Amino acid sequence: MDGAAGPGDGPAREALQSLSQRLRVQEQEMELVKAALAEALRLLRLQVPPSSLQGSGTPAPPGDSLAAPPGLPPTCTPSLVSRGTQTETEVELKSSPGPPGLSNGPPAPQGASEEPSGTQSEGGGSSSSGAGSPGPPGILRPLQPPQRADTPRRNSSSSSSPSERPRQKLSRKAISSANLLVRSGSTESRGGKDPLSSPGGPGSRRSNYNLEGISVKMFLRGRPITMYIPSGIRSLEELPSGPPPETLSLDWVYGYRGRDSRSNLFVLRSGEVVYFIACVVVLYRPGGGPGGPGGGGQRHYRGHTDCVRCLAVHPDGVRVASGQTAGVDKDGKPLQPVVHIWDSETLLKLQEIGLGAFERGVGALAFSAADQGAFLCVVDDSNEHMLSVWDCSRGMKLAEIKKYKKPKFIPCFVFLPDGDILTGDSEGNILTWGRSPSDSKTPGRGGAKETYGIVAQAHAHEGSIFALCLRRDGTVLSGGGRDRRLVQWGPGLVALQEAEIPEHFGAVRAIAEGLGSELLVGTTKNALLRGDLAQGFSPVIQGHTDELWGLCTHPSQNRFLTCGHDRQLCLWDGESHALAWSIDLKETGLCADFHPSGAVVAVGLNTGRWLVLDTETREIVSDVIDGNEQLSVVRYSPDGLYLAIGSHDNVIYIYSVSSDGAKSSRFGRCMGHSSFITHLDWSKDGNFIMSNSGDYEILYWDVAGGCKQLKNRYESRDREWATYTCVLGFHVYGVWPDGSDGTDINSLCRSHNERVVAVADDFCKVHLFQYPCARAKAPSRMYGGHGSHVTSVRFTHDDSHLVSLGGKDASIFQWRVLGAGGAGPAPATPSRTPSLSPASSLDV
Repeated sequence: MDGAAGPGDGPAREALQSLSQRLRVQEQEMELVKAALAEALRLLRLQVPPSSLQGSGTPAPPGDSLAAPPGLPPTCTPSLVSRGTQTETEVELKSSPGPPGLSNGPPAPQGASEEPSGTQSEGGGSSSSGAGSPGPPGILRPLQPPQRADTPRRNSSSSSSPSERPRQKLSRKAISSANLLVRSGSTESRGGKDPLSSPGGPGSRRSNYNLEGISVKMFLRGRPITMYIPSGIRSLEELPSGPPPETLSLDWVYGYRGRDSRSNLFVLRSGEVVYFIACVVVLYRPGGGPGGPGGGGQRHYRGHTDCVRCLAVHPDGVRVASGQTAGVDKDGKPLQPVVHIWDSETLLKLQEIGLGAFERGVGALAFSAADQGAFLCVVDDSNEHMLSVWDCSRGMKLAEIKKYKKPKFIPCFVFLPDGDILTGDSEGNILTWGRSPSDSKTPGRGGAKETYGIVAQAHAHEGSIFALCLRRDGTVLSGGGRDRRLVQWGPGLVALQEAEIPEHFGAVRAIAEGLGSELLVGTTKNALLRGDLAQGFSPVIQGHTDELWGLCTHPSQNRFLTCGHDRQLCLWDGESHALAWSIDLKETGLCADFHPSGAVVAVGLNTGRWLVLDTETREIVSDVIDGNEQLSVVRYSPDGLYLAIGSHDNVIYIYSVSSDGAKSSRFGRCMGHSSFITHLDWSKDGNFIMSNSGDYEILYWDVAGGCKQLKNRYESRDREWATYTCVLGFHVYGVWPDGSDGTDINSLCRSHNERVVAVADDFCKVHLFQYPCARAKAPSRMYGGHGSHVTSVRFTHDDSHLVSLGGKDASIFQWRVLGAGGAGPAPATPSRTPSLSPASSLDV
C-alpha cells in the first residue's frame, strides 16, 4: 500500500469530527444548565427570605458560594440593550450593597425566546432576555436590591403553598448545581466553555444567558456575534466618541491606467503631466518639487465618483475635461456617467456636462481647436457609440449622431500642419491621407466637397500602432504594440530615429512631448516613462496591472510591499515614491508580512504555497506548501519566533522561525474553525493568536501551549494584541455599518500608537475611526479616490502614512496622516451622510 487515503476516508473523517463537536457542545450545554440553575438559586436568595427556603427543608447555601466572573465590577449593575441589526450597549453603574450577579435569571417557559445558535465561537451563540425582566425583549434591567422580609409581596410567604412548590423544587436543583460549580476550580475545568452562552449545532434552537455588562452583541446576516468587554471598561460611555482628530491627505498615487485606455497622457501649459488612475486625475510635476523621483511631486483632482476613462486638454493648456464610467453606489443605485471640466491650476470643477445623457460611460473626448475650444465632442460607451457635440460655455448639447460602426482597425490618427491626416492601423501601417479636388463626374463624391485619399503608405511596426504624436519640430512619433518600438518620422514618412521600450514595461500606449527633447511614454503595463530617443527611457511612475490584495509595511523603514493577481511582488519606497524592486512570483500573491527584523518577508500564494524572500538579495530562502487551498493571511509573531499562516482549508499553520527568519520548521496546527481563515493577530507576548473566519467566528489560540483552542473566550478579554487587523472583535465592532452582510469590510488596521483604526470597505472608501471603536454606528472620516473595492490598508512603521490598495483598479494610494494640532488643516465637523454610509462619516 502507498498509504494514500481511500475515497471514503474524507467523508468518514468529517462525520467523526462532526460527532465529536456535537459531543463537546452537549457537554458544554450541561455545564451551562448547571450554571443557570445555580444563578436561579442566588436570585431566589435575594428575593425570598432565607426562612422561606429553610422552612421547607432546603438548606441555605453559603453566601459566598457564587461570585461574579473575574473582571465584572463588583459595584455595578449594567444593562445591555440590543435592537436592530447591530447592538447599542448602554451601561448604567449603580451602587449595590449585595454581591453582584445576574438580573435576568432562567426564562420561564411561557416567556422564553429561542433563536437558532451557531458554532462554538464568539459569533456562534444566540441570546434571549430573561422572562422575569420587565420591559421589551432584549433589555436587561438593573437588579433591584433585596426587599425586607416583612414587606408584603406576592409569593413571599414561607408556607408551602402550591405556587411555592415549583420554586422550592428549582431551589433544590440549583443547590445541587451550585455545589458542582463550587467544586470546579475554573471554567476551563468545566469542559472549557464559559457560562455566558450556549451554542448549538446547525439548525438547533437554544437560549443564551448573558452576564450583564460583560458582553456586547452584533449581528451579521442574522447571525449573533458576542464580544466580551475588557474588565478595565466600566462603562461604554467612557469610550471615545466622534471622529478621530487625525485626518488623511492624499500624498501619492502609484500607477497609471495604460492597460485598457488610450489618449490618457497629456502635458499642460504649466509643464505638469496629466493622466489618470481609478477615480483620480493625477497632475505630476517632473522635477518640479521635493519628494518624488527626480524631485517631482503630485497634485490630484478628486471630483469624480467612479473610474475616469478619458481625458482632453483645452487649447488654453489649463482647462481639462475628464469623463467617468457608470457605476453603482453602496445601495445598488446607478451612478450616471458624466464629464467634468475643471481648472488645472486651482483644481476646482467648472462645469458638469451630460449628466444623464450618456450610457455606460464616456469613452472619448476632444475640444475643438479652430474656435479656441468653444465646443466639446463626446463619444459614449453605448452600443451605438453616440457622438455628441456640446457648447462648453452653456453646457448644452448641440447635436448627436449614432456611430453604427465602431472603428476597429485604426487605433490612432493625427492632423498634420498642411491639412493631411496620418492614421495608424492594426497591421502596423501608417497611411497618409491627402485632400483631393472634388470630382463631380464620380457618383457619390458629394459634388463640390473635398475628399481625402491615401497618398502615401509605410509599414512602420510589427503589430498594431497604438499612438501617434506630432512634435513641435513637425516630425511625427509612432508607438508600436507588439514590437515596443518608438519611431520618429520625417517628411515623406522617412524614419529618422528609433528606440525600443524594455519588455517588462510593456508596449507603447500613449506619447506626449515634454520640455525640450524630453518625451513621456505611457505603457500597457501601467508605467510612465521619461527620456528621449537618444538616451533611452527610465520609469517615473509604475504600478500593478491586475487586482491587488497583498500589502505589508516595513517594521522600521518607510517602505511597503504589494502583490496581486498580476503575479508581481513589488517593494516600494515611500520616501522617494519609487519602485525599489519587483520579481515575478509565477503565481498569484494574496498576502505578505515582514519579519520583525525586516531582513525577510513571507508571501502567501493562491495555491497553498508560501515563500520567504531575502529583502536585499531578493532570493527565495524558503519555499513551503501547506494544503492546496489559497492562503489569506501570513503573520509573524512580534518576537519573530513564530510564523502563522491562515488558509482557506480552515487551518492556521504555525512554524518556528530562526532568529534571522531564513529557516522555519512546522510547530503545529490550529484546527477548530468551521470556515476559511480571513484575519489573525498575535498577542504582544507572542504566545496567543486571535483569528476570524469566513463565517464570522472569533477564536483564540494558545500557540506556546501547543496550538490549543481557548474555549473560554471570556478569559481573553483583557489580552493585549501586538497588531489589530481582525475585522471582528470588541475593540472594532463599531466600524461595521448597520445592516452589513458581513463582506462590507475587507481590511482594517490599528495604528501603532493605538489611537486610530483605518478601514477598507467594499464601496471604494477608506475610513478613519477612533480606537477603540466599540460604539455602534461610530462616526468616521471617509475618503474616496479608489475606483474599486479597497482590499487592504496598513500604517507605516511610524504612523506617518497610511497605504491603501484598490482591488480591480490596481491602484496604490499613500495617505499622509495629519495629527490634531499638527501641520495639517484642522479637521472639519463631521456630517451625517446616510446615502454614502449608515455610519456618520466625513467625506474628505
